[in-house]
Amino acid sequence: MAILSDVRPGNRRGGFRSPGPERSHIRLFGARRRLIGHAVWLGLVLVASRAPAQGRQTGARLDFPWPVKTREHVDLWLHGFAMVEDDSAQIPLFRRGYRDDITVEKNKASVLTKLDANRDQLHARFALNPNLRAAQFLALETGTWEELRGLITVFLKAKGNASQLNNRQGAHTLAVMARAFPSAADREWLQLFTESLDDESERWYHAYWIRQQRERGATLAAVDSLWQRSYRSKFQRFLNNTQEETGDLLLSLPLDGEGRTQLESKRANVIAVSFPDSTQTAITAIYVFAHEAVGRIAASAIVDNTTPAQQRQGVTERYANRAAVRGGLLLLQRTAPELVDGYCRYYLTAANVAVPATAPPATLPAALADAFPLPDLIRDALAQELDVVIGGI
Repeated sequence: MAILSDVRPGNRRGGFRSPGPERSHIRLFGARRRLIGHAVWLGLVLVASRAPAQGRQTGARLDFPWPVKTREHVDLWLHGFAMVEDDSAQIPLFRRGYRDDITVEKNKASVLTKLDANRDQLHARFALNPNLRAAQFLALETGTWEELRGLITVFLKAKGNASQLNNRQGAHTLAVMARAFPSAADREWLQLFTESLDDESERWYHAYWIRQQRERGATLAAVDSLWQRSYRSKFQRFLNNTQEETGDLLLSLPLDGEGRTQLESKRANVIAVSFPDSTQTAITAIYVFAHEAVGRIAASAIVDNTTPAQQRQGVTERYANRAAVRGGLLLLQRTAPELVDGYCRYYLTAANVAVPATAPPATLPAALADAFPLPDLIRDALAQELDVVIGGI
């Protein structure tokens, strides 16, 4: 649930939201909670052609609210982080085993890129500045790789000097960069990371991404059908009442149970979820959407029921991921109870908790509560707030 809701003190949920008028909550709350663990809580409340190469995006049914899409530059950016940072979260920030799987693929193709060559150097910086993780949400701020690359160039040229960043269109994204890369050493990291991704895309990732889109075309269609024909309408009241009336639902190759969310306004929201492996597992994208959609409410329940001292001590970070998982369950119990069994199994498995195939469905919510414990005050506040929102009060 990485919420980027305001990694500026903004309010983007996805782990890290860009700094703008506090509109980025950063859903890092997913590791926000997910990433949250680190920089994310950054303020806890902080085309096929090479032309636009990574700018390519695909999607379905753009006439509906929350169309299902894919974006190459988002996947490339997240792929880069997955390859250079460690991932020890209870629910991995990226698909479990992702780096090893990709390394095998690249070895088969006998490809070695700058991202591989610079991996150790890029990895080392996270120990010195964990807030680099908040930069994962930058790709959600932009529509193409060219746009993101251009803003990075502006930022680096200005040496992070806010007074020189006179780019209205990209002001919010540049503000997020300023928070994530405050020092000269951080900006050197950003330059090296971006150059490494350029090479990664040119020599391997672009072709890999195009191939994956082709192979998963039927899966994208299956997710779109489930979402637009069945489940979006069940979530719509909740989404309307949380100012998430519409947005883009992105299927992202590097992600799994921890999505990324950026909430800007009713018309500028993005929730990135895992791209299921097959049509048979298409429903898992809906599970992750539920997990991400409750990010803002989960963050609020935690902040309202912990003391400033606890927040300074990092206690809230430990609750972030758990609250997102538990909140997603509560949301489904109220809107799509037929998904509760599968949701519980999915997140228990994501957390490496063994779930017997014969386990009675009625026992799974309790098993999920045991795996993701929360103080009663936070749990009750989360449930009460969901009831208020869904009730439209």
